[in-house]
Amino acid sequence: MAKTDSTPANTRTDTSQAPQEGGRPRLLLLDGHSLAYRAYHALKESDMSSVTGDPTFAVFGFTSMLINVLRDELPSHVAVAFDRSEPTFRHEAYDGYKATRSATPDDFRAQMSLIREVLTALRVPQISEPGFEADDIIATLATRGAEAGMQVLIVSGDRDTYQLVTDDVTVLMNRRGISDMTRFTPEMVSEKYGVPPERYRDLAALVGETSDNLPGVPGVGPKTAAKWITKYGSLEELVAHVDEIKGKAGDSLREHLGDVVRNKQLNGLDREMTLPPPEELVMGEWDRDEIHQLFDTLEFRVLRERLYASLTSAAPAPTEGFDVELARPGADELAEWLEQNITGADAPSRAGLAVSGTWGRGTGTLTGIAISTPDGHAAYIDPVELTEDDERALAAWLGDPARPKAIHDAKGPMLAFDARGLRLEGVTSDTALAAYLALPGQRTFDLADLALRYLRREMATAAPDDGQLTLDGSGEEQIATDLAVRARATVELAEALDADLERRGATALLREVELPLTRVLADMERAGIAADAEHLSEMSTRLGAAVSDAESSARAVVGHDFNLGSPKQLQQVLFTELELPKTKRIKTGYTTDSEALTHLSEQTGHPVLEHLLRYRDVAKLKSIVDSLIPMIDDLGRIHTTYDQMVAATGRLSSRDPNLQNIPIRTAEGRQIREAFVVGRGYECLLTADYSQIELRIMAHLSGDDALIDAFSSGHDFHAEIAGRVFGLPTEQIDGELRARIKAMNYGLAYGLSAFGLSQQLGIATDEARGLMDEYFQQFGGVRDYLHDIVERARKDGYTETMLGRRRYLPDLTSDNRQRREMAERMALNAPIQGSAADIIKVAMLRVDAALRGSGLTSRVLLQVHDELVIEVAPGEFEPLRDLVREQMESAYPLRVPLSVSMGTGQTWDDAGH
Repeated sequence: MAKTDSTPANTRTDTSQAPQEGGRPRLLLLDGHSLAYRAYHALKESDMSSVTGDPTFAVFGFTSMLINVLRDELPSHVAVAFDRSEPTFRHEAYDGYKATRSATPDDFRAQMSLIREVLTALRVPQISEPGFEADDIIATLATRGAEAGMQVLIVSGDRDTYQLVTDDVTVLMNRRGISDMTRFTPEMVSEKYGVPPERYRDLAALVGETSDNLPGVPGVGPKTAAKWITKYGSLEELVAHVDEIKGKAGDSLREHLGDVVRNKQLNGLDREMTLPPPEELVMGEWDRDEIHQLFDTLEFRVLRERLYASLTSAAPAPTEGFDVELARPGADELAEWLEQNITGADAPSRAGLAVSGTWGRGTGTLTGIAISTPDGHAAYIDPVELTEDDERALAAWLGDPARPKAIHDAKGPMLAFDARGLRLEGVTSDTALAAYLALPGQRTFDLADLALRYLRREMATAAPDDGQLTLDGSGEEQIATDLAVRARATVELAEALDADLERRGATALLREVELPLTRVLADMERAGIAADAEHLSEMSTRLGAAVSDAESSARAVVGHDFNLGSPKQLQQVLFTELELPKTKRIKTGYTTDSEALTHLSEQTGHPVLEHLLRYRDVAKLKSIVDSLIPMIDDLGRIHTTYDQMVAATGRLSSRDPNLQNIPIRTAEGRQIREAFVVGRGYECLLTADYSQIELRIMAHLSGDDALIDAFSSGHDFHAEIAGRVFGLPTEQIDGELRARIKAMNYGLAYGLSAFGLSQQLGIATDEARGLMDEYFQQFGGVRDYLHDIVERARKDGYTETMLGRRRYLPDLTSDNRQRREMAERMALNAPIQGSAADIIKVAMLRVDAALRGSGLTSRVLLQVHDELVIEVAPGEFEPLRDLVREQMESAYPLRVPLSVSMGTGQTWDDAGH
């Protein structure tokens, strides 16, 4: 056995300890507003926004620049200077200073607070002073830093900083984009402008600065100004000899001499401000949870990965890795190794398991297996080299539910094991799932990041970049070591996550719901659902013809060809040529999204809009159909992949393909469901879904007696509620009144605002607010519950489902109104949606266990939100129907009992109800 030390090499940058040129500390100064504006204009055509809907493109660009410059320049000290809104001494000296600047865009102003949040989270010092500009702060700190023997780097988009350049002070000028930096030394300034940095201020006084509304001498450009300054040595000497300047340029200079003198007074930077000494400007220690939380909200996954790959906090860097004593059991030696290290008398309480390979669409392939004890006794197993005895030994350990195992993201490896005829049981911790329950707002759950976050230990990998062996096999040992390190890190991380979940009250949710559900989902993915390829092909042909017809009809109305899929060409046709009423203004003109075009069609009745909307509908359906056809496997089945770790509410999501998103609201959309059929050897499909589960949960949680009575009335629920709200007998409730109350019922369960309700119903906001008031007069318990749940979440920092699933909402106390209101809506719907998600998961577990216990061979194929799709074996329909109804309706006791609707048929659409 060889002992392998995985302690990482120093591949990251600790900004407080970075080696500096000549041993000198390096001070990095950034002009916050200048860089933010550069980022704003570079990326303003993007549609980047946070999970709360705030624009984030300027924040992204600024953060990207910040990470890059910290990584590339290795500063020991750093600060970001910001302008303030109050007038400065320059405004007092000259009323026209910056007077021509346009108003700050609203979407820029909104992003500045987020930029400050990013800097706060990264513990980057920020400085602003009333009456001064960021350039003055930078000038003061740069001067003092140089005097203290520091190397100074200034990052700005403002040319005024050129006057600060010396042998000790360099300017990194950001001119275009977010990565285009030019380094200005004294030589560079002289080469570009013809004067040394100390005379740049003189040149700027002559030329002027449009952005500051400081007009220069008309007809005098940088070359002429530089020639004069070089000849006379300074602006003061030029002024003293102004009568010697000949020609039109001289006349212009003399005429505007007052402007020139004023310009120099204003463009000089204050180097004598009262500020903290530069030696104190050191980045503090990050809080990784805070970084995760903020970057998750901003949806900056790639930037977070770059941040962690490039930089460390100022906290002591993790120096300890994961050591492993790596064994490579030979032929027929695996059983002995397992006995000595994993299953014998001194067996650990839990072993770590790591697997390499590929998986998806219901199957997988193993390329490597590693098993480790918590103290690092590990074995690497190459599946290709397993003998029959080794395979039996491995199968016995893997399939033994009494042998606890920890693994990261278990479902994929389960599919790979299943494909090889091995069964993975006894998983007591899936560290990815556990992290998801502890940190539901996070988007990714990387093992290395979690190990660093929870254990303060870093996983280093030195295998080839592509994870493949080199031609001479030299990378094989490192690949084995890396997998063994993952196995050890997983089992140690499991202990830390167990403790964290215990503190958060989520232990039972992991062990009793999420972990067993992983096995159920893996079995569902393996089974897949049968698909009628011929039906899909015919649909594709029909939809293709419908797409062409809609295109032709739209072009015939307009009178010429145009690309119906091009927003730019649509804007030209609709708003310029046809002069239709303008829709909502967006960065690229006016929106042409489907909602806007539908409203425009209702408003104008123009035939081109009907054809455009038809084109979009059939084109979308054709895209879905065409994506399904190649996913049918050799057995005629399609296998989706279920994700447990995407939605913060706990709802499952489906991908590759997304079978939860098959349209059902139109006849053509439902034809896609007709392509999903009962498989060979089975009798029919059975669908079972919860009826109005969110509303039943709302009645249960609110305890509103009137709402509970409405469920017990025996009448149509929405009509009964409408009757109570409008004071009418149920039989007098027409379709429109029922629709309004139905939107209200579900809207309240999903945190819908008065504005949102008005948009949904096509009524004024005041009318929608009045409707909500009338509703709450009848159902005061609902009103009180919704108020109390937000206030409790504001106090606790999280909401909780009936099964203890938490959703953390720090923005409930945010100073940003938009983010606070978004968090309040999340607080309203998370307990109801999350409880519904938990209940369907419990139902799936109960149905699965009952099927196994009963000996029935029918199987669950799909979960679509509140619905299960089951393939019924011959002769099992009646007992299966009763079993499913019983297990689903008893999944959780509510004050309003759960109710299940069922349907059956040869296709998924026929089985709808």
